[in-house]
Amino acid sequence: MKVLNLQCAHGHGFEGWFASNEAFELQLANGLVECPVCSDTAIVKMLSAPRLNLGNSRPPTPSEVREVPASADAMTPEARWMRAVREVMAKTEDVGERFADEARKMHYGETRERGIRGQATREQAEQLVDEGIAVMPLPLPAALKEPLH
Repeated sequence: MKVLNLQCAHGHGFEGWFASNEAFELQLANGLVECPVCSDTAIVKMLSAPRLNLGNSRPPTPSEVREVPASADAMTPEARWMRAVREVMAKTEDVGERFADEARKMHYGETRERGIRGQATREQAEQLVDEGIAVMPLPLPAALKEPLH
């Protein structure tokens, strides 16, 4: 497995996992490698330190392994944004094109309140705001529109 540090033309850095360098080059040439933040396919490989497998070293025992939680301060802005988007997606229901109708039903007490997300036209969103229903746009990269694993 080859782990590469990649960057799109907009400066978003991310990590990609490939079977080999050849697999990366083939996928890149076919436009299959895209930025998880903006879906740009103009991707370059960044410099990274090699992982050294020293034959005489042993893997740590479970008692020696310490989990270090990722600090939000240590994350890039893109990584913080992706974490926030994933959390929103995990904690909300996708109602698709029924978004405006579902938001209204909740606002007027016709259905239980819950976190929802979906699609609305600009006009629908403006009407919701005029009715006192708070909405906000959340642009999602294509990679996140697929089911979460």
